[in-house]
Amino acid sequence: MIVLRCLLAIVLTFMVSLWALPSQAEAVQGKSYNQQYAPPPSYSNAELAGKDFSGQRLRIAEFSNANVNRANFENADLQGAVFSAATMTETNLHGADLTQAMMDSTKLIRVDLRDAVLEDAILLRTEFDTVNITGADFTNAMLDGAQVKQLCKTAAGTNSKTGVETRESLGCR
Repeated sequence: MIVLRCLLAIVLTFMVSLWALPSQAEAVQGKSYNQQYAPPPSYSNAELAGKDFSGQRLRIAEFSNANVNRANFENADLQGAVFSAATMTETNLHGADLTQAMMDSTKLIRVDLRDAVLEDAILLRTEFDTVNITGADFTNAMLDGAQVKQLCKTAAGTNSKTGVETRESLGCR
């Protein structure tokens, strides 16, 4: 299982790194190397309780083992972000784009995931406790059977960005 998780992390990191490469047009315009290949922000092991990241572009940002309790990520672009083993209590992810995010072994307590996009996200061993998933899109997200069963109990709504029903994205019966 550990080998599989490591392999998935490597593949996800590689895929996400491709998004970060500048276009040829940017390179031609003479931007410096640091402007073209700036590393993603890292907030690993950080105390970010109550911080406001709403609407920010935080693609492939690192939040591993971070305390993001009561943080606001409303409508943030968190594609490919890593929240492995982070703690999230009363965190606002309403409308956030978490496509290909890695949220394994994360505790979500009273988290707002309304209208969030979690396509292709890795959510294995993540705990969902009183989480609002109305309109969330979990298409192709990696979840185990127990997580899907739990989430299907409250799944409702349609994602405003993707048009996908939450129950359908989870494969609820």
